[in-house]
Order: sequence, then structure tokens, then C-alpha cells
Amino acid sequence: MFPHELTDPRAFEIAQTMLEGFDKHYRLFRAASATAKQRFEQADWQGQQRAQRERIEFYDLRVDEAVALLEERYTTSALPSEVWQQVKLHYIGLLTKHLRPELAETFFNSVTTRILHHSYFHNEFIFVRPAISTEYIENDQPGAQSTYRCYYPSQDTLRDTFLRIVWNFQLAVEFEDLERDIDLVLKAVGEQLGAFRWRTNFQVQVLSSLFYRNKGAYIVGKVINGFTETPFALPILHKERPDGEVDASPARRRLYIDAALFGEDELQMLFSFARAYFLVDMEVPSAYVQFLRSLMPRKPRSEIYSALGLQKQGKNLFYRDFLNHLRHSSDKFRIAPGIKGMVMLVFDLPSYPFVFKVIKDFYPPQKDTTREQIQAKYLLVKQHDRVGRMADTLEYTRVAFPRHRFEDELVAELKHFCPSLLEESGEDLVIKHLYIERRMVPLNIYLQEASPAQLAHAVVEYGNAIKDLVAANIFPGDMLWKNFGVTRHGKVVFYDYDEIEYLTDCNFRKVPAPRNEEEELSGEVWYPVNKLDVFPETFGPFLLGHPGVRDVFLAHHADLLDPAFWQTHKERILAGHVEDVFPYDPHKRFHVHGVAPALKVPEPQDRELPIH
Repeated sequence: MFPHELTDPRAFEIAQTMLEGFDKHYRLFRAASATAKQRFEQADWQGQQRAQRERIEFYDLRVDEAVALLEERYTTSALPSEVWQQVKLHYIGLLTKHLRPELAETFFNSVTTRILHHSYFHNEFIFVRPAISTEYIENDQPGAQSTYRCYYPSQDTLRDTFLRIVWNFQLAVEFEDLERDIDLVLKAVGEQLGAFRWRTNFQVQVLSSLFYRNKGAYIVGKVINGFTETPFALPILHKERPDGEVDASPARRRLYIDAALFGEDELQMLFSFARAYFLVDMEVPSAYVQFLRSLMPRKPRSEIYSALGLQKQGKNLFYRDFLNHLRHSSDKFRIAPGIKGMVMLVFDLPSYPFVFKVIKDFYPPQKDTTREQIQAKYLLVKQHDRVGRMADTLEYTRVAFPRHRFEDELVAELKHFCPSLLEESGEDLVIKHLYIERRMVPLNIYLQEASPAQLAHAVVEYGNAIKDLVAANIFPGDMLWKNFGVTRHGKVVFYDYDEIEYLTDCNFRKVPAPRNEEEELSGEVWYPVNKLDVFPETFGPFLLGHPGVRDVFLAHHADLLDPAFWQTHKERILAGHVEDVFPYDPHKRFHVHGVAPALKVPEPQDRELPIH
């Protein structure tokens, strides 16, 4: 029950202090995103990756600050519930004209649950549902930048319009040949749209900020004609020298548009859950999310918020969606299909496209690790460039599940392997710490059921996944097929992180030649092996037992069995080189096809644009 009157003056002061804490967080978050433009212009790739990594930590730091400040000023942990009810009402009042109310509500939840130590699942003092609408929020102050820009080209001015779209971002580095690049973009637009009738509302809408990640900057928008909308993204890259480096002289640096991506599927790949978060300067995040959902209607808002670097908001929305799914389903949680893990107990809900992973209390002797080390590996992945090959995870504490929705076999497994993380509270089963991850088909199961063509594609993808991880300075450790999954797009993604290491920390060695017959016939390793020694030649017996798999693997990825491959990449990374790993198919890249002539805009035809 909420109070009829707001009688405690501390309540407003607490609400105001919490909002000031959030505003400080978003100010710092936005500054890190805004300076991505300067780092891109300077080709400061290490700085860009460092900013992506450090920004993830901003939120928890500000929550810790707010909790400490409130406890110091008001001894908030000892306040009665009536005061907290008033705090929430005051906070709602403060958000009525706020540009980011949904993020501020999530910050309130984080601070409040930290102070009160109540379960997220049942706490009546937090925002289980949003109190403030995020529809139609826009900064109306004079000179404020709008969320997106609209352009209204004619058939004669389409080329000039795309030139203006690029110039409006005011990048401080010149393009190598922007006229050429726009011709390539228009050629791709023509191929995508075909001959079409030019409707009176023809327009191009483009988000006002560039999306920065690693070595790229992306223009994101859509073409509207009649009742159809075609999403697109244009990646902008730096021209590199033959040695793969950007020219050291700022005056000689040049940019180019690398590709034109169209449609929901290609945008989904760009905003994939297996990629690092974007750096993008947003005054009204909900407006960006609304625009992006118009491009990718199948992508949940939670994943879009996370892709924009607002992963705490993504977690909050994900949890709300999860509770809603529980209310509208009746199937039971079960032990996840597949080979059981040594350090993780994995379970799922058949009707829900995610899996739940709990760290076990004990491990077999061959797993020399601890809970703290495993959690550190998952944090490493969260902060690292995932290059489309490592699944993002959502980490939760004290999650209460309805006990009657669990199969007895699963409960028995949890009590046996994870007793320290399990708590029964009335009708609830509380798990004190878990990770949630998108469900994929385990690669070992996929290969068993695959046609010859599917098998060949999956094996090639498996090798590509490992090479992308290598480019990102990641050695997966356990490379068995069961530790990789296949997405609905057919991409192979790694998801078992307890043995990953930085590539640069590993020592890649050839297996020494036996010195005598006894060593040659020995069934044991007879040469000395240190903890981070890796012998790529030994991968074959574990991975290539199936003849069909072996033939495909050796045809495409035999270099993965050669220590020189790994050592060469290690040396390049240690020398400061940042590899390119593109979030789109290589055949989409313009330079692969050469420079095309200027496009003649199609004459009007009596048909609509295709729907995407």
C-alpha cells in the first residue's frame, strides 16, 4: 500500500540524491560514447576497445557511490518501509520530464535492492513495471540534436542526398574518394530495391549519431517509400597500408565506405548478441531503441539496449520479459539436453529460447579452477570484443523461481552440485547466482543430425569461429565441438568460457620429437608441459575422428594444427596490431568487387519497393 500523504522530508531528499547519482552515471557514460568519434578519427583502436571495456564498469561504480552516500547521510538500511514507499513516489515525480526515465528507474532498482537486500523477484519498492512512458520523448531545447534526420530526395538528387548524409556527420578525416563510394552505395541500393514506383513520401531517415565499434563507424537508417521500409547500414573504415596499419600522419589518413547492408537479417547480424556493445552518443536512448526496433522488429528491446551499451537496462527488460513468459506458460525447467558440463550445471525451459547456467560447488580433478576464477572468465568475455563468436551473458543474483515449475530431476541435480547457491523460500526456489545465455544447438548435436552440406558448412564455420577468436586475442582452451553452438543464422558461436585465456598469455609449441623408442611408444606425455603450453598438433585426434569432418577441416583449416599459425598471430597482437573482424559477409565488401560506375537512378515503374 502506498501512503496517502508524503510526510517524511527525508524521502524527497533520498529520491533526489538517487537521481543525481543516475544523472552523473549517464553524463560519464555519454562522454565515453561521445569521445568515440575522436578515437575513430585518430585510429586509436586500443583506446576504443579500452573505452568499450571500461564503460561497462561505470554503472556498478555509480551504484556503489549512491549506496554509500545514502547510507552515510540517511542510514537508509534502517529506514522503515513507509519511507521507501514515499521515496518511490517522489522519484516518479522527478522523472515526469526526464529524458531517460527508463534508465533512471533501473538505477533506482539497483540502488534500492542493494540497500534493502530484498529479492528482485518480490520487492514492492522497485519498478517491476515502468512508471513513466518513454513514447515520444525528445529534447525540445533550442539547438538540441534530433534523434534522426529526414532527407527528401528526388530522383535527380538521390546521389547528392547520400553525399550530404555522410558529410553531416562531420568526420575530421577526409574520404579517399567519397564520390566513388556513394556510387557504390547507390549501385547497391539499386540492386536491393530494383525498379520501383517513386512514391510521394519517398525519404531517407538516418540516426543522428554514428555507431562506433572497434575499427568501424556505422551510419544506420532506412529508406521509406509508400508503405515499405528498407533498413540499411553503411560501415565506414580507415584506409590501411599493405602492412595492415593506418597511416601515422593524421593529414594522410583516409576513410572509405566498405559496404552497404540491407534488411532486418543483416542489421540483426550487426547488432548481434555475440558482438561487443556499440559506442553511440544518445540524448534520448528510448528514441534510438524505438527507431532501431522499426529496423529489427524481431529483436527484443532488451537486446537493443544492451547492444547500445546499456546492458543494465537490457537486463532489467529481459527479466520483465522472463516474468511475463512464466505467467503465460506452464512447461517445466529441465536439465538442458546435451553433454553435461564439468563446472556448470545448465538447465532450460523448453518454451523459452535461453539457458540458465549455475557454477557447481565442486569439479572433477582435471578442472583446476575455482568459482572466483570462472566468474572472472565470464567478466573477461563481457568486457572483451566478442567478434560475433562469443555469446553475451546476463549475470543475476538471488533469482527466485516458482518451485513447482522445476522437474524433480533438476532439483536433485541442483541440490547435489550447487547446494551453496540454492535456497528454498516458501513456494520459491532461489538461486543466488546464475548466468543466462541465448540457447543454441550444440555443435556436436548439430553435426550428428546434419546433411553432408550442412556438416561441411558447420565445420568451415567452426574453424572460422576459432580464427575470429584468435584475431580478438582469445584462445578458447577447450575446443571440443560441444562447447560451440549454432545460431539460427548458421553461425558457430563459442559459449564455454571457464578455460579461455588471452592468446598472448599462451605458449604455442611443437610436440618434441621422441628421443628413443620408449618415448615414441609411450602412451603418456613424456616431455615437460607448463600450464599455458599449447600443442596445436594434438588437436586432431580429439576433433577429427569423423572422416567427413576431417576432410572438410583439413581442406579449410589445416593451419589451426600448426603452431606457427598461432604464434604468428600472437606476435602481431603483441606488436599492437588490431585485426579486422567484419560483422557482415566478406562478399558484401565493395573493394572485393572493384569500383563500379556511377549508378543511373531507375526510371519509375509500376511496382512497390520490396518489404523487409
